Amino acid sequence: MVKLYSISVFYKGPTEGRLLKAAYDLQSFSFFQRGAVQEFMGFASKTIVERTQPATRQSVKQDAYMCHVYVRADNLGGVLIADHEYPQRVAHTLITKVLDEFAARIPAEQYQSGGEPDAHFDFPTLPQYLAKYQDPKEADAMTKMQNDLDETKIILKNTIEAVLERGEKLDDMVIKSENLSYQSKAFYKTAKKTNACCSFS
Repeated sequence: MVKLYSISVFYKGPTEGRLLKAAYDLQSFSFFQRGAVQEFMGFASKTIVERTQPATRQSVKQDAYMCHVYVRADNLGGVLIADHEYPQRVAHTLITKVLDEFAARIPAEQYQSGGEPDAHFDFPTLPQYLAKYQDPKEADAMTKMQNDLDETKIILKNTIEAVLERGEKLDDMVIKSENLSYQSKAFYKTAKKTNACCSFS
């Protein structure tokens, strides 16, 4: 069964990526894991956006996940996290559609200025897309209409480590992160040892 876990929209500022809106479908994880899994997916998404150059697409393999990212030339970025079965082309087509709609609906000065993240941007279609495109066949017509992807090379990276700057380690970033709770850091260590659910390294 193909699985789509999250879609998030970011603004890639000069120093960091700022989350603007996100939607998650974590029903396949146990109730007790969902909070930590969501934190890690948010952390990984932000990290990958920050390490992706504008006007670039990447698909980053990480254990059970594929993190698909596109940062537009205007620094609006999107990340879709799915399993390995989810078609790469469909993922990137969906990210493009989401970013185009977000940019059409929300004035750039609102998200570029810094304001509060996530809930304050009125973009109710994000969870609807997450639900609708769980089945990649739903996106077939959309994919056929989308020709931009043919002209844009998608860079495939085998691990999240390949996206990080030289000398950076994901383990160190997790330890130092103020965005991850103590429980999530502990969960990351356990997951890494067992190579389980949300081991992003």
